Amino acid sequence: MSKPKILVAFYSTYGTNHAVALAAASAAEAAGADVRLRRVPETAPEAVVNGQDAWKAQAEKTAGIEPVSHADMEWADGYFFAAPTRYGVSASQLRAFIDTLGPLWMKGSLANKTFTATTSAQNIHGGQEATILSLYTTAIHWGAIIVAPGYTDPSVFEAGGNPYGYSANAGGFDDKGKAAVAHQAKRLVEMTAKLRG
Repeated sequence: MSKPKILVAFYSTYGTNHAVALAAASAAEAAGADVRLRRVPETAPEAVVNGQDAWKAQAEKTAGIEPVSHADMEWADGYFFAAPTRYGVSASQLRAFIDTLGPLWMKGSLANKTFTATTSAQNIHGGQEATILSLYTTAIHWGAIIVAPGYTDPSVFEAGGNPYGYSANAGGFDDKGKAAVAHQAKRLVEMTAKLRG
């Protein structure tokens, strides 16, 4: 039987969600998946990005990672999305990519695939749950199957107890977070494999 194909797609302004995506990709591979790690392209003006040293450094750090494409979305059996929270929803960079997916949605190319999401925000009540739930709403429109971590492993509790998906304080991705992300990625691979038969 072929391996489940998992797309780990991330947008990261300062590095937290990049680190989460790397951990998710590693865990998914360890769980037996064929994994593609892809970055969501930057849409902010270059002058704005270059005006903040940390933002510019992160953009340079991930420049060698292939940008996510429609071909990646069609290739995958399951999706792991990671992006920061902006005013209670995902960053506009990710939304801009999602908004290009209408042709795939119309063909049914996004249906019957698994989907899970993670996020980060500046503080613990900065909208993390709302962000993940809004991404799940989008995936439901696609006909995707939500694979939330729930309370299926102690690592979820130890990393803050978010049953919808791992959420971090910006810059606070620690070993407890890595364990929770690994569990979430492994669960995605396992559920994807079951659905594929």
